[in-house]
Amino acid sequence: AYLNSPHARVPCVDCHVGEGADWYVRSKLSGMYQVYAVLADNYPRPIPTPIENLRPARETCERCHWPEKFYARKLRLQRHYLADEKNSEWNINMIMKIGAPHAAMGLQEGIHWHINPKVKIEYKASDKEREVIPWVKYTNLETGKEVIYQDQYNMLDESQLDTLETRLFDCMDCHTRPSHSYQPPAFFVNQAMVNGTIPTDLPGIKALAMEICAEEFPTTDSAMTYIRKQILEHYSDSDYDQNLVEQAITGLQSEFGKNIFPEMKVRWDAYPNHIGHLEFNGCFRCHNDEHMSEDEQVISKDCNLCHTISAQGPPDKLQYSEHGQPLEFVHPEDIDEVWKESLCTDCHTGLNP
Repeated sequence: AYLNSPHARVPCVDCHVGEGADWYVRSKLSGMYQVYAVLADNYPRPIPTPIENLRPARETCERCHWPEKFYARKLRLQRHYLADEKNSEWNINMIMKIGAPHAAMGLQEGIHWHINPKVKIEYKASDKEREVIPWVKYTNLETGKEVIYQDQYNMLDESQLDTLETRLFDCMDCHTRPSHSYQPPAFFVNQAMVNGTIPTDLPGIKALAMEICAEEFPTTDSAMTYIRKQILEHYSDSDYDQNLVEQAITGLQSEFGKNIFPEMKVRWDAYPNHIGHLEFNGCFRCHNDEHMSEDEQVISKDCNLCHTISAQGPPDKLQYSEHGQPLEFVHPEDIDEVWKESLCTDCHTGLNP
């Protein structure tokens, strides 16, 4: 996964250790036990996260990623294929508000505002995985203003809060997979269909690929054998182009091998990915309309805080927004207003197309 990540040319130690003698010594001391664990084969599978006592991300990430020079807003063009017999195409174009409208405005607003040097965001998580966040504190470092938000449906008293670690919000609280990106099947199969690795002309291939990837395997070899067997059986009829069938087999095997590692029990659901809010709650850990301050300010769940939809729908009936006006999200399948009342993760597990 690392070799297929955006950081494939960044040496492991640049992130896991960084510069300086202090952290170099710490890594060596930690590494002594890891060498023993590997030799004795007694390490857990999958390796648990988050890693404790990890060096602050801003001391490593910001050697290359300089916050004051982050990009402004970015247009994302996404093509999706649905899990029906026709592999129906559904497109969505989104303006991601990763920064302010103009780069010159820096971190005044947008997603990366969370690490604006003029503010401090702190939080307390009630679970080891940091999935449940009942308490958030905002501090304006220029004025000294402080606002504390608490989850109204998970209220903790002062004695309970005192037992929880107060963490400074940093890069890794969202970018939980900067170099080890285990994509869910719904994503990596879709990507392979977009780039032609898996043929879209093969009826029902999206749905079949989802069914196959839902299985758990003891080894990579058993997974590769199962992929070939299931696809060949499903498309055994002579009406199907066997060249496309073979392309689908090799395409799915290739993508599976980049994202799922049976020997280490590593799949997309082993490690949360907090970029976004589709397969994991991510943003919705705080932005859920449930965290409220004493003066009744809430951390909003409004979609348009982080992105606006400029176009969506099937390619032949694409709905476009008027200039500067966002479209209201339309779910590819008719679920009425359910998407407004629930979280994406209530349905999307990584296997939903």
